[in-house]
Amino acid sequence: MKIIIILAMHGMPPNDFPKKETLDYFMLHSRIENMPGSPPPILQQQYKELDIKMRSWPRTQENDSYYYASNELAEATSNQTGYKVIVGFNEFCSPSLDEAFDAASKYGSEKIIVITPMMTRGGEHSEKDIPEAIERAKIKSPSTQFSYVWPFNISKVAAFLTEQIQECY
Repeated sequence: MKIIIILAMHGMPPNDFPKKETLDYFMLHSRIENMPGSPPPILQQQYKELDIKMRSWPRTQENDSYYYASNELAEATSNQTGYKVIVGFNEFCSPSLDEAFDAASKYGSEKIIVITPMMTRGGEHSEKDIPEAIERAKIKSPSTQFSYVWPFNISKVAAFLTEQIQECY
């Protein structure tokens, strides 16, 4: 069975993205999210254009170390599991989760395992956005098996954190 892992990451805006456009992006995002009813098409279009521009902004180690760390984590996970790992971002970066699922399908995946380093419950991305992206992918790839490895056992998360603390002294 051909297994592919999707590493679902948050994403960060690049620090050299134009400041005014970053502010406009967040303003539009807030207005659209908090607006009763459907937002006007002009607001949706402006937001979509800024989202595309931000996601496709060239990433370097200097302007987005989070992007690079995400890909390092994917490589380490691939080395440890032996499976191909594709990074997908909830926000700000490409590829989006939907694009990551599309890429996994192009590789002929029979099973997609989705994991995120978001360790605790209560986050909108891990509880809402990632499962919604998985559901969209299931519609596109009905013969593919999907597993979302989340939420994590809180005792194991605490053990991991304790191990990290113990390495400090």
